[in-house]
Amino acid sequence: MSTSLREGVHRLDITTRVTLGVLALASGVYTYLGVRELLDGNATLVILAAIIYSVAVSIGIYAFWSFLMRFMPHVRDNGSRLLLFGCMLLGSVMIVAMSAWLNATALAGSKALEQHLSTTLQSYTRDLDRANNNALAAQGLKPDIEMAAKRFATLGNSERTGALTGTSGSGTVVQLLNQMSGQLGGLSQELNQSADKVKTLYEQGSKHIATMRELVSGANPIKQRSDAFGTESVALIGVIASLNQTTVAPAVKRAADGMSAGFIAPAADGRDANLVTRQNEVVGRVEAAVAAQAKALSQAADKILAIQPVEPTRFKPMSTAEAVLVYASDFLPSWAGAISIDLMPGVLVLILCVVHAGIRRDGDPVASASTMTAADLVLALRMAREVEDAHGRERPAKATEPATETAKPVEVPERPVTPSRGEAERDDKVMALNAVRA
Repeated sequence: MSTSLREGVHRLDITTRVTLGVLALASGVYTYLGVRELLDGNATLVILAAIIYSVAVSIGIYAFWSFLMRFMPHVRDNGSRLLLFGCMLLGSVMIVAMSAWLNATALAGSKALEQHLSTTLQSYTRDLDRANNNALAAQGLKPDIEMAAKRFATLGNSERTGALTGTSGSGTVVQLLNQMSGQLGGLSQELNQSADKVKTLYEQGSKHIATMRELVSGANPIKQRSDAFGTESVALIGVIASLNQTTVAPAVKRAADGMSAGFIAPAADGRDANLVTRQNEVVGRVEAAVAAQAKALSQAADKILAIQPVEPTRFKPMSTAEAVLVYASDFLPSWAGAISIDLMPGVLVLILCVVHAGIRRDGDPVASASTMTAADLVLALRMAREVEDAHGRERPAKATEPATETAKPVEVPERPVTPSRGEAERDDKVMALNAVRA
């Protein structure tokens, strides 16, 4: 089997070298595409620098794996083999550091940037919705304000017929109730205006979001789309900031505090003391109702003001290489291919180690002189004849020799001072044959 393994290794030597060269060349090409995206400046210098770097990477990868393929399969002692495996591991890490991540950049750089734009777009969409909800939070107070204004207006109309004081007319109580109704009505109108403004801003922000979504899935070069995305993000941040300032919760808070703290009871204008007393009593009840309504609005406004304003996400432009590293978990197949193209020769090294170990194991002697078979003896005699022919010895004149004649040892010719390699190998075979015959 060792002969077959030796022949297989010899026949596959050219295939191994061609395979290693193709892999190194492919890695260099993808490294060139990746490193070109990182460099900036004059176009000619960028291309030249990228070519030099990629060529250096290809030569380094080819030389590294060639050294391991040449030496590692033939190292037998465990210490040296462990050192070579350590060198192999260190070199693999260096190859990943100088080439594999650039290969991944070439394979998935554009998709990684699109992933970055998509993630940022999701953040902007969430920020716009939050800002819109915060701006509309004060609109939840509108039904209570309108209801309070309507109640005061209804009480004013009732007082005109004397429902509260027992005396019809438009006196102090009617004026006070109409005043409270007017203040609350004005606050309700301010809420309506704010709602219209919030709606306009939200529609404007939605247009920016739609444009950004088109840029994420567009067909133009990724750099152009990324620049346009950044421009839209700046405009959208301005819209979100306007929404943060559009809320009328502070105005509601101020109006509520002014209604209770700044309430001034009007003087009774009754014509007799009995009417004055009734007017003062109604005014007191109105003041208590106003204070309760103001307290409720103030508490509701405090809850709205307690909501933290939205801090919009800042768009951070990325290069393709940085995007591949940041979103590496989303592009594991690309990373696997980029690393495999650089480290696949390591599998060939391990295969050669196993094959050469098998060759050495099968090439060790498996029989001693006392256990040789007839086939082994015939082969040894045939080798002896070949050695004799090579040395120009004459064969015995007789065709047959007595069966009882003892085979004489083959004499080893005296070696020259500097024997050639072929002569040394033939002499070694003669010595081995003599040992067998002995």
